[in-house]
Amino acid sequence: MVISSESPPVYRVCSFESRRKEEMSRLIERHHGVPTNAPSLREIPLSDNVAVFEFAKQLLAGKTSIVIFMTGIGTEALFAALETKGLVEQVRAALRGNLIVARGPKPAAALAKLKVRIDIRVPEPNTWEELTGEFQKQQVPLTGQLVAVQEYGAPSTELYNWLQTQGAEVLPVPVYQWGLPEDLEPLKHAIHSTIAGEFDVLLWTSAQQLNHVLEVADQLGLRQQWLQAANQCVVGSVGPTASERLRRLGLPPDIEPSHPKMAHLVIETLRQTGDLLRQKSDIRNEATKTKK
Repeated sequence: MVISSESPPVYRVCSFESRRKEEMSRLIERHHGVPTNAPSLREIPLSDNVAVFEFAKQLLAGKTSIVIFMTGIGTEALFAALETKGLVEQVRAALRGNLIVARGPKPAAALAKLKVRIDIRVPEPNTWEELTGEFQKQQVPLTGQLVAVQEYGAPSTELYNWLQTQGAEVLPVPVYQWGLPEDLEPLKHAIHSTIAGEFDVLLWTSAQQLNHVLEVADQLGLRQQWLQAANQCVVGSVGPTASERLRRLGLPPDIEPSHPKMAHLVIETLRQTGDLLRQKSDIRNEATKTKK
């Protein structure tokens, strides 16, 4: 951490954002941070799109009754795949007979561009729990219904389990999956830098990012060392889904912003970083005294 007597503290921030890494860097710099980008994800379109065309088949046959769109980029990719078979207009017409759910503003925006009606917009923070809460609030009948879910890189297991307990059948529609970046050197460097104590803040904008960081740390034989060092940093998580994964994998977040958006994450994390670093230092000092 660099401190100037004439300016606000400047913190060393590592972000694992991939698609919007330049925007993330600008945000960090604007709010008195020194950014390091270590892209952790690569979106890989499914080559054969078998699940997309099975979804179209079931939809056009009138077998689905609810369709849930989980992400904006996944919604766009799904319709791009349908376009290769000339199925967009048929699918758009068939969707009118289904209950259409958008899990957040990004799939809602994609559906609006595609001129697809939206029946349920899931409120912030846009997790599966808010989604199921809306189903309960609006008393959506689920028993015996086939619910298609556009997946966002990994199955939403909790959502699927809940739907099944309500008597629904789930039709997963994977459109893309996450892979490691082709160039792993920035990620490896960030892992070594974390262990060396070169970061004050780690920022996470998706749950999958930590999976990939730990996968690469495992390859390096540094998983435990990295987790130990990472827990000494201020850990910012964009929202509940990412926070749940961070806690489960041994890196509980210190901050979750008031809105699950990248700008809120950066601003609110850096605003509280000084106090949180002091608290962590006090805890370490107390632990050292206790051992003595």
